[in-house]
Amino acid sequence: MRTERKLTRRLDRVFARLDREPERPAHIDVPRMSRHRAVLFSSTLAFYLAIVWAVITTSWLVRLDWQVMFFRPYQQWPGIHAFLDYYVVLGQRGPTAVMVAAWLGWRSWRQHTVRPLLTLAASLLLLNITVGAAKLGMGRLGPHYATVIGSNEMGLGGDIFPSGHTANAVVTWGILAYLASTARARRWLSALSAITSLGVGLTTVYLGTHWLSDVLLGWAAGLLILLALPWFEPLISRAENALFALRDRLRARWRRTAPAPAAPLAPGALQPLAKAAEPAVPAREPVTPARGSRPPIHLAPGPHTARSERTPVTPAGSRRPPHADRLPRGASQAARP
Repeated sequence: MRTERKLTRRLDRVFARLDREPERPAHIDVPRMSRHRAVLFSSTLAFYLAIVWAVITTSWLVRLDWQVMFFRPYQQWPGIHAFLDYYVVLGQRGPTAVMVAAWLGWRSWRQHTVRPLLTLAASLLLLNITVGAAKLGMGRLGPHYATVIGSNEMGLGGDIFPSGHTANAVVTWGILAYLASTARARRWLSALSAITSLGVGLTTVYLGTHWLSDVLLGWAAGLLILLALPWFEPLISRAENALFALRDRLRARWRRTAPAPAAPLAPGALQPLAKAAEPAVPAREPVTPARGSRPPIHLAPGPHTARSERTPVTPAGSRRPPHADRLPRGASQAARP
Protein backbone atom coordinates (compact mmCIF):
# COMPACT_ATOMS: atom_id res chain seq x y z
CA MET A 1 0.00 0.00 0.00
CA ARG A 2 2.81 2.43 0.83
CA THR A 3 4.52 1.74 -2.49
CA GLU A 4 1.29 2.43 -4.39
CA ARG A 5 0.77 5.68 -2.47
CA LYS A 6 4.31 6.86 -3.23
CA LEU A 7 3.90 6.00 -6.93
CA THR A 8 0.56 7.86 -7.03
CA ARG A 9 2.10 10.94 -5.41
CA ARG A 10 4.99 10.96 -7.88
CA LEU A 11 2.62 10.67 -10.83
CA ASP A 12 0.52 13.53 -9.44
CA ARG A 13 3.65 15.69 -9.18
CA VAL A 14 4.67 14.87 -12.74
CA PHE A 15 1.24 15.73 -14.19
CA ALA A 16 1.06 18.88 -12.08
CA ARG A 17 4.43 19.97 -13.47
CA LEU A 18 3.25 19.29 -17.01
CA ASP A 19 0.15 21.41 -16.48
CA ARG A 20 2.28 24.44 -15.55
CA GLU A 21 3.21 25.01 -19.20
CA PRO A 22 0.00 24.91 -21.22
CA GLU A 23 1.15 27.39 -23.86
CA ARG A 24 4.26 28.39 -25.72
CA PRO A 25 6.84 29.84 -23.29
CA ALA A 26 7.61 33.48 -23.91
CA HIS A 27 11.26 33.25 -22.85
CA ILE A 28 12.36 30.99 -25.73
CA ASP A 29 14.45 32.98 -28.17
CA VAL A 30 14.98 31.98 -31.77
CA PRO A 31 18.73 31.58 -32.44
CA ARG A 32 20.24 34.17 -34.75
CA MET A 33 23.36 34.19 -36.85
CA SER A 34 25.60 36.03 -34.39
CA ARG A 35 29.21 36.96 -35.01
CA HIS A 36 30.43 34.06 -32.90
CA ARG A 37 28.30 31.61 -34.84
CA ALA A 38 29.44 33.07 -38.16
CA VAL A 39 33.08 32.59 -37.13
CA LEU A 40 32.41 28.97 -36.16
CA PHE A 41 30.63 28.37 -39.45
CA SER A 42 33.53 29.80 -41.45
CA SER A 43 36.08 27.75 -39.50
CA THR A 44 34.10 24.54 -39.92
CA LEU A 45 33.69 25.17 -43.65
CA ALA A 46 37.45 25.69 -44.00
CA PHE A 47 38.06 22.43 -42.11
CA TYR A 48 35.57 20.64 -44.42
CA LEU A 49 37.33 21.86 -47.54
CA ALA A 50 40.74 20.99 -46.10
CA ILE A 51 39.67 17.38 -45.46
CA VAL A 52 38.34 17.06 -49.00
CA TRP A 53 41.52 18.50 -50.47
CA ALA A 54 43.72 16.22 -48.34
CA VAL A 55 41.87 13.13 -49.56
CA ILE A 56 41.80 14.21 -53.22
CA THR A 57 45.55 14.86 -53.26
CA THR A 58 46.29 11.53 -51.48
CA SER A 59 48.15 13.24 -48.66
CA TRP A 60 49.20 11.96 -45.23
CA LEU A 61 45.52 11.66 -44.24
CA VAL A 62 44.99 8.90 -46.81
CA ARG A 63 48.07 7.05 -45.53
CA LEU A 64 46.62 7.31 -41.99
CA ASP A 65 43.37 5.85 -43.27
CA TRP A 66 45.20 2.80 -44.59
CA GLN A 67 47.18 2.35 -41.40
CA VAL A 68 44.02 2.34 -39.28
CA MET A 69 42.37 -0.08 -41.69
CA PHE A 70 45.32 -2.53 -41.51
CA PHE A 71 45.28 -2.25 -37.72
CA ARG A 72 41.75 -3.78 -37.76
CA PRO A 73 40.38 -2.52 -34.43
CA TYR A 74 37.55 -5.07 -34.47
CA GLN A 75 40.20 -7.81 -34.22
CA GLN A 76 42.23 -6.02 -31.54
CA TRP A 77 39.24 -5.59 -29.18
CA PRO A 78 36.67 -8.23 -30.08
CA GLY A 79 35.00 -8.08 -26.67
CA ILE A 80 33.16 -4.83 -27.42
CA HIS A 81 32.05 -5.79 -30.90
CA ALA A 82 28.54 -6.90 -29.85
CA PHE A 83 27.92 -3.70 -27.90
CA LEU A 84 29.12 -1.42 -30.69
CA ASP A 85 26.88 -3.20 -33.19
CA TYR A 86 23.92 -1.82 -31.21
CA TYR A 87 25.53 1.51 -30.37
CA VAL A 88 26.03 2.42 -34.01
CA VAL A 89 22.23 2.45 -34.43
CA LEU A 90 22.31 5.88 -32.74
CA GLY A 91 23.68 7.16 -36.03
CA GLN A 92 21.12 5.56 -38.35
CA ARG A 93 18.71 8.07 -39.78
CA GLY A 94 15.49 6.09 -39.43
CA PRO A 95 15.50 5.15 -35.71
CA THR A 96 17.06 8.40 -34.53
CA ALA A 97 14.67 10.56 -36.58
CA VAL A 98 11.67 8.70 -35.14
CA MET A 99 12.88 9.07 -31.55
CA VAL A 100 13.75 12.76 -31.86
CA ALA A 101 10.54 13.50 -33.78
CA ALA A 102 8.47 11.87 -31.03
CA TRP A 103 10.08 14.07 -28.38
CA LEU A 104 9.79 17.26 -30.45
CA GLY A 105 6.20 16.40 -31.35
CA TRP A 106 5.33 16.22 -27.66
CA ARG A 107 7.01 19.58 -27.12
CA SER A 108 5.10 21.07 -30.03
CA TRP A 109 1.81 19.85 -28.57
CA ARG A 110 2.61 21.18 -25.10
CA GLN A 111 3.82 24.59 -26.32
CA HIS A 112 1.21 25.05 -29.08
CA THR A 113 3.81 25.52 -31.81
CA VAL A 114 5.14 23.47 -34.71
CA ARG A 115 8.55 25.14 -34.83
CA PRO A 116 10.45 22.17 -33.29
CA LEU A 117 9.09 19.76 -35.90
CA LEU A 118 9.67 22.21 -38.75
CA THR A 119 13.25 22.78 -37.58
CA LEU A 120 13.91 19.06 -37.49
CA ALA A 121 12.44 18.65 -40.96
CA ALA A 122 14.57 21.49 -42.33
CA SER A 123 17.75 20.07 -40.80
CA LEU A 124 17.10 16.56 -42.16
CA LEU A 125 16.34 18.01 -45.60
CA LEU A 126 19.61 19.93 -45.58
CA LEU A 127 21.42 16.79 -44.41
CA ASN A 128 20.03 14.69 -47.25
CA ILE A 129 20.84 17.32 -49.86
CA THR A 130 24.36 18.28 -48.79
CA VAL A 131 25.71 14.94 -47.56
CA GLY A 132 23.96 12.99 -50.31
CA ALA A 133 25.36 15.26 -53.00
CA ALA A 134 28.87 14.97 -51.55
CA LYS A 135 28.66 11.17 -51.36
CA LEU A 136 27.53 10.79 -54.95
CA GLY A 137 29.84 13.52 -56.25
CA MET A 138 33.06 12.11 -54.81
CA GLY A 139 32.15 8.41 -55.13
CA ARG A 140 34.72 7.03 -52.69
CA LEU A 141 34.86 3.32 -51.90
CA GLY A 142 34.92 2.01 -48.33
CA PRO A 143 37.69 -0.03 -46.67
CA HIS A 144 36.01 -3.36 -47.41
CA TYR A 145 35.84 -2.55 -51.15
CA ALA A 146 39.26 -0.89 -51.60
CA THR A 147 41.07 -1.86 -54.79
CA VAL A 148 44.60 -0.35 -54.64
CA ILE A 149 46.60 -0.06 -51.43
CA GLY A 150 47.52 3.56 -50.68
CA SER A 151 45.00 5.10 -53.10
CA ASN A 152 42.26 7.50 -52.10
CA GLU A 153 39.60 5.31 -53.82
CA MET A 154 37.81 8.42 -55.15
CA GLY A 155 35.52 8.49 -58.17
CA LEU A 156 34.89 4.72 -58.18
CA GLY A 157 31.12 4.79 -57.52
CA GLY A 158 31.19 4.53 -53.73
CA ASP A 159 29.02 6.49 -51.28
CA ILE A 160 30.83 6.59 -47.94
CA PHE A 161 32.56 10.01 -48.03
CA PRO A 162 31.51 11.75 -45.80
CA SER A 163 30.18 9.34 -43.18
CA GLY A 164 26.38 9.48 -43.14
CA HIS A 165 26.12 7.86 -39.69
CA THR A 166 28.39 10.50 -38.18
CA ALA A 167 26.69 13.47 -39.85
CA ASN A 168 23.25 12.15 -38.92
CA ALA A 169 24.27 11.69 -35.28
CA VAL A 170 25.57 15.27 -35.14
CA VAL A 171 22.35 16.71 -36.62
CA THR A 172 19.64 14.62 -34.94
CA TRP A 173 21.09 14.79 -31.43
CA GLY A 174 22.44 18.32 -31.88
CA ILE A 175 18.99 19.61 -32.82
CA LEU A 176 17.90 18.97 -29.24
CA ALA A 177 20.57 21.38 -28.01
CA TYR A 178 19.66 23.88 -30.72
CA LEU A 179 16.01 23.92 -29.59
CA ALA A 180 16.76 23.97 -25.84
CA SER A 181 14.81 26.61 -23.91
CA THR A 182 17.52 27.53 -21.40
CA ALA A 183 21.26 28.14 -21.64
CA ARG A 184 22.04 25.44 -19.07
CA ALA A 185 20.03 22.83 -20.97
CA ARG A 186 21.72 23.92 -24.21
CA ARG A 187 25.19 23.36 -22.72
CA TRP A 188 24.36 19.91 -21.34
CA LEU A 189 22.65 18.77 -24.51
CA SER A 190 25.50 20.08 -26.65
CA ALA A 191 28.01 18.05 -24.66
CA LEU A 192 25.79 14.96 -24.81
CA SER A 193 25.27 15.21 -28.57
CA ALA A 194 29.00 15.77 -29.14
CA ILE A 195 29.92 12.65 -27.15
CA THR A 196 27.25 10.58 -28.90
CA SER A 197 28.29 11.63 -32.40
CA LEU A 198 31.98 11.15 -31.56
CA GLY A 199 31.25 7.63 -30.34
CA VAL A 200 29.20 6.80 -33.45
CA GLY A 201 31.98 8.01 -35.76
CA LEU A 202 34.68 6.02 -33.98
CA THR A 203 32.41 2.97 -33.95
CA THR A 204 32.20 3.01 -37.74
CA VAL A 205 36.01 3.11 -37.88
CA TYR A 206 36.18 0.21 -35.40
CA LEU A 207 33.77 -1.87 -37.49
CA GLY A 208 35.78 -1.11 -40.66
CA THR A 209 32.86 0.43 -42.57
CA HIS A 210 34.44 3.90 -42.91
CA TRP A 211 37.84 5.51 -43.27
CA LEU A 212 38.95 7.86 -40.54
CA SER A 213 38.76 10.78 -42.99
CA ASP A 214 35.10 9.88 -43.69
CA VAL A 215 34.31 10.38 -40.01
CA LEU A 216 36.16 13.71 -39.85
CA LEU A 217 34.25 15.00 -42.85
CA GLY A 218 30.94 13.70 -41.39
CA TRP A 219 31.48 15.66 -38.19
CA ALA A 220 32.17 18.81 -40.18
CA ALA A 221 29.14 18.27 -42.44
CA GLY A 222 26.74 17.84 -39.52
CA LEU A 223 28.14 20.82 -37.65
CA LEU A 224 27.78 23.03 -40.73
CA ILE A 225 24.06 22.23 -40.88
CA LEU A 226 23.50 23.08 -37.21
CA LEU A 227 25.44 26.34 -37.53
CA ALA A 228 23.52 27.34 -40.69
CA LEU A 229 20.04 26.77 -39.22
CA PRO A 230 19.55 30.43 -38.07
CA TRP A 231 19.58 31.48 -41.73
CA PHE A 232 16.51 29.30 -42.27
CA GLU A 233 14.56 30.56 -39.25
CA PRO A 234 12.58 33.17 -41.27
CA LEU A 235 11.50 30.44 -43.68
CA ILE A 236 10.51 28.20 -40.77
CA SER A 237 8.52 31.05 -39.22
CA ARG A 238 6.64 31.69 -42.48
CA ALA A 239 5.88 27.99 -42.82
CA GLU A 240 4.53 27.92 -39.26
CA ASN A 241 2.30 30.95 -39.90
CA ALA A 242 1.02 29.37 -43.11
CA LEU A 243 0.12 26.17 -41.27
CA PHE A 244 -1.73 28.08 -38.55
CA ALA A 245 -3.57 30.16 -41.18
CA LEU A 246 -4.61 26.96 -42.96
CA ARG A 247 -5.82 25.53 -39.67
CA ASP A 248 -7.88 28.67 -38.97
CA ARG A 249 -9.47 28.57 -42.43
CA LEU A 250 -10.42 24.94 -42.06
CA ARG A 251 -11.82 25.59 -38.61
CA ALA A 252 -13.89 28.56 -39.85
CA ARG A 253 -15.22 26.50 -42.77
CA TRP A 254 -16.18 23.71 -40.42
CA ARG A 255 -18.00 26.15 -38.14
CA ARG A 256 -20.00 27.55 -41.09
CA THR A 257 -21.10 24.10 -42.18
CA ALA A 258 -21.82 22.86 -38.67
CA PRO A 259 -25.49 23.18 -37.44
CA ALA A 260 -26.22 26.24 -35.32
CA PRO A 261 -26.64 25.52 -31.61
CA ALA A 262 -30.03 26.06 -29.95
CA ALA A 263 -30.68 29.51 -28.42
CA PRO A 264 -30.31 29.57 -24.64
CA LEU A 265 -33.51 29.89 -22.60
CA ALA A 266 -34.24 32.95 -20.54
CA PRO A 267 -33.61 32.58 -16.81
CA GLY A 268 -36.64 31.08 -15.11
CA ALA A 269 -38.20 29.80 -18.30
CA LEU A 270 -39.31 26.22 -18.40
CA GLN A 271 -38.18 24.10 -21.27
CA PRO A 272 -41.09 22.18 -22.87
CA LEU A 273 -40.79 18.50 -22.56
CA ALA A 274 -40.63 16.52 -25.73
CA LYS A 275 -43.76 14.49 -26.34
CA ALA A 276 -43.15 10.87 -25.99
CA ALA A 277 -43.93 8.86 -29.02
CA GLU A 278 -47.33 7.24 -28.56
CA PRO A 279 -47.40 3.55 -29.30
CA ALA A 280 -49.20 2.67 -32.46
CA VAL A 281 -52.64 1.14 -31.74
CA PRO A 282 -53.65 -1.53 -34.20
CA ALA A 283 -56.88 -0.87 -36.05
CA ARG A 284 -59.78 -2.91 -34.75
CA GLU A 285 -62.01 -4.81 -37.12
CA PRO A 286 -65.75 -3.98 -36.96
CA VAL A 287 -67.67 -6.58 -34.99
CA THR A 288 -71.18 -7.40 -36.24
CA PRO A 289 -73.80 -8.07 -33.58
CA ALA A 290 -74.73 -11.71 -33.10
CA ARG A 291 -78.12 -12.92 -34.22
CA GLY A 292 -80.76 -13.07 -31.56
CA SER A 293 -78.92 -10.79 -29.19
CA ARG A 294 -81.06 -8.96 -26.68
CA PRO A 295 -81.35 -5.19 -26.97
CA PRO A 296 -79.76 -3.14 -24.24
CA ILE A 297 -81.89 -2.34 -21.21
CA HIS A 298 -82.30 1.30 -20.35
CA LEU A 299 -83.44 2.32 -16.90
CA ALA A 300 -86.42 4.57 -16.73
CA PRO A 301 -85.60 8.10 -15.75
CA GLY A 302 -86.73 9.37 -12.42
CA PRO A 303 -85.97 8.81 -8.81
CA HIS A 304 -85.64 5.28 -7.54
CA THR A 305 -88.18 4.07 -5.04
CA ALA A 306 -87.08 3.46 -1.53
CA ARG A 307 -86.96 0.00 -0.09
CA SER A 308 -89.93 0.80 2.21
CA GLU A 309 -92.11 1.91 -0.70
CA ARG A 310 -91.60 -1.26 -2.67
CA THR A 311 -94.16 -4.07 -2.85
CA PRO A 312 -94.04 -6.14 0.30
CA VAL A 313 -92.72 -9.63 0.05
CA THR A 314 -95.30 -12.36 0.31
CA PRO A 315 -94.92 -15.28 2.63
CA ALA A 316 -93.97 -17.39 -0.30
CA GLY A 317 -91.01 -15.08 -0.91
CA SER A 318 -92.38 -13.37 -4.04
CA ARG A 319 -92.81 -9.68 -4.75
CA ARG A 320 -95.52 -10.20 -7.35
CA PRO A 321 -98.96 -8.77 -6.52
CA PRO A 322 -101.59 -11.33 -5.58
CA HIS A 323 -104.16 -12.37 -8.22
CA ALA A 324 -107.66 -13.43 -7.30
CA ASP A 325 -108.02 -15.85 -10.15
CA ARG A 326 -104.83 -17.74 -9.26
CA LEU A 327 -104.47 -20.46 -6.73
CA PRO A 328 -101.53 -21.06 -4.59
CA ARG A 329 -99.23 -23.84 -5.52
CA GLY A 330 -100.32 -27.22 -4.32
CA ALA A 331 -104.09 -26.43 -4.32
CA SER A 332 -106.35 -28.64 -6.40
CA GLN A 333 -108.35 -27.45 -9.37
CA ALA A 334 -111.59 -28.44 -7.58
CA ALA A 335 -111.28 -25.73 -5.06
CA ARG A 336 -111.93 -23.09 -7.69
CA PRO A 337 -115.43 -21.50 -7.58
